[in-house]
Amino acid sequence: MSEFRCRLCATPLRHTFVDLGKSPLCETYLSPDQLDEYEIFYPLHVYVCEHCFLVQVREYVSPEHIYNEYPYFSSYSDSWCEHARKYCDSMIDRLKLGHDSFIVEIASNDGYLLQHFKSRQIPCLGVEPAMNVAKVAEERGIKTVAKFFGKEVALELFNQLGHPDLLIGNNVLAHVPDLNNFISGMKILLKSSGVITMEFPHLLKLVQENQFDTIYHEHFSYLSFYVVEKVFSRHELTVFDVEELPTHGGSLRIFARHSQNGSLPVTDRVIRLRNRELALNIDKIEFYTEFEKRVFETKRKLLEFLIQAKRSGKHVVGYGAPGKGNTLLNFCGIRTDFLDYTVDKNPLKQGKFTPGTQIPILHPDRILQTRPDYVLILPWNLAEEIVSQMADIREWGGRFIVPIPEVRIL
Repeated sequence: MSEFRCRLCATPLRHTFVDLGKSPLCETYLSPDQLDEYEIFYPLHVYVCEHCFLVQVREYVSPEHIYNEYPYFSSYSDSWCEHARKYCDSMIDRLKLGHDSFIVEIASNDGYLLQHFKSRQIPCLGVEPAMNVAKVAEERGIKTVAKFFGKEVALELFNQLGHPDLLIGNNVLAHVPDLNNFISGMKILLKSSGVITMEFPHLLKLVQENQFDTIYHEHFSYLSFYVVEKVFSRHELTVFDVEELPTHGGSLRIFARHSQNGSLPVTDRVIRLRNRELALNIDKIEFYTEFEKRVFETKRKLLEFLIQAKRSGKHVVGYGAPGKGNTLLNFCGIRTDFLDYTVDKNPLKQGKFTPGTQIPILHPDRILQTRPDYVLILPWNLAEEIVSQMADIREWGGRFIVPIPEVRIL
């Protein structure tokens, strides 16, 4: 394979951030008739660029292949839907959006967010590459273009519909292999007075909270505020505000505008976060090189607990089948020798098996039927929601396991 170069600045990549071995694509759930077929495992070796400090994995599989038939639907998370509703209310008030405004969301999924603008009669459009997911959004009445966003699509949308007042991208930036093309497309599409908001998991939190399971092949990049501010500036977009969010273990919501639009001044929050990252040496290679040691220690602690539990005759199951869970299961080698099954609310995953580890995915009611001793919460970022939904396991003494940042028993 050719030399791996940084997807932002083309510098040859020489420094390892963490090597998680080999893993299949995290959303390739298996049907029963696929269990005897071979699975393709790709290296999950993460590098950091010594020049621009983008943390990244190699593109082994194209986005077109990944999102051909995508099983993730945002609407299955109650807390995420509520997060989206609050965002929409906030943006309507902050930007004074109304019937004469126009909103575009990139990676709009099943319309879970845009439905709140639509209900307020604010014109909106979704751009969602997964055709099966886009179809669900259309059925909800959310006009959706089933394409991958970039410069070419930005020009098409502008020519057909004009410039949006608000351009949204939640949890999409990490999924983009060509960041320069993607951000250039946003520059082309955005109205001269418009605002971009983007949410993405914060690399600083990933490092500080040991969130290694948020690394998988579908996430090509892992983003600090330092890197995002630099790359947006390169495309004449200025990040003028930022919010720190609890979602996905710690995310950032950035607000950007055309650099020539001086009507939206850079806030103190931008300056404070920039300085905080620099004080932690986000622009030094040393910041990144100790992460792998902590990851390996977490693996050892989780396996020690599971080995002890199984030797004691305890019944352990999982909750959820998220992408991050599949990274954790494959990296730690956790199969049905440790977890009898896992459950998920998404009916498209029920009856299937986790990629690589081949753990059966069942309906959540199975937990009430089998009364396990422990439930390992794989989407640990939703632990509070899941513990509340599954509170009945306390009746028989069942307990929850949260694996990240350290193994905890609730």
